[in-house]
Amino acid sequence: MRQTLRFCLCTLLICASASSWSETWKTLTPQQQQALAPLAQEWDHLTELQMSSLIAVAKHYPHLSPEAQQRMHQRLVLWSKLTPEQRTAARDKYRAFSQVPKDKREEVKRMVKEAPKSAVPATTR
Repeated sequence: MRQTLRFCLCTLLICASASSWSETWKTLTPQQQQALAPLAQEWDHLTELQMSSLIAVAKHYPHLSPEAQQRMHQRLVLWSKLTPEQRTAARDKYRAFSQVPKDKREEVKRMVKEAPKSAVPATTR
């Protein structure tokens, strides 16, 4: 479960290119559309890198448990609602967290969870 979450988050956070691609929502397979349903409205406005990264995520979707599929959809919904600035901040936080030594990550997660809501930026709520 943790690896699935990490994979999905990593894939979403690296989406940052600016080019166009001919892959439209209608050309996605039904399985890809099911996996990426929360992004249907904005799909045709995503960059090539974003599309290809998300298609890679969609390949793993059928193999996820129903709970993991639901979590993935929830996170895609949250991600799609972020402003470009919030997405950049989320990517920066992910990069910073990935630099934390593995033996300290649980401690950092606990500290973030225990921090007062006002101290946690809106992108992480």
